[in-house]
Amino acid sequence: MRVISGEHRGRKLVAVPGKGTRPTTDKIKESIFNMIGPYFSGGIALDLYAGTGGLGIEALSRGIERCVFVERDPKAFSVVKQNVAACRLEERAELYRNDAGRALKQLFKRKIAFDVVFLDPPYAHQHIAEEIMQMQQGGLLAEGAWIVAEHDSAIRLPDVIGECCLDRTSTYGETTITIYRFEPGDPTDQKQEQEQTDELEPKAASESDQRPE
Repeated sequence: MRVISGEHRGRKLVAVPGKGTRPTTDKIKESIFNMIGPYFSGGIALDLYAGTGGLGIEALSRGIERCVFVERDPKAFSVVKQNVAACRLEERAELYRNDAGRALKQLFKRKIAFDVVFLDPPYAHQHIAEEIMQMQQGGLLAEGAWIVAEHDSAIRLPDVIGECCLDRTSTYGETTITIYRFEPGDPTDQKQEQEQTDELEPKAASESDQRPE
């Protein structure tokens, strides 16, 4: 496991001992950033279920200015600290050992608006749609923010969650990446306009891993 690209390209990252944490593979990580970046000019990221911290560190390496890492498990939290330190990113990282729900409540009070959010909770304890709605209600999403959710392929998330609209999905075996974009406005009207546009444009042979036209 390593940093794929950017300032810290090639830096090896430590994994969490045991099988309790499921790190995002390098292949999936590279695919995620190709879809939402691949590089950034500043901004703030939230890695809500940090695990090893690999997604947040990759975002920092690719130009995100600051990242908040949240991890409840003590072993995983220690690994996040180790990986952040190995990349010398301490001054651009905030680390919190807490569960996601409590962390969100604390962040509500700080009124931080995130440009990129990574949600990769344990497959057996996923409440992704509810958490995305909570972040909107708490004002934690900047306009145009990306929300990247990693989940079991057996689960299908809604196309629209509040004012977050599905951008695309990609499946890799038992793992699916679902990406939303936060666009304040009426997502129902946006979806209707999109469907009308799609009816007038030719379809590609396969659109399973493309942006909506």
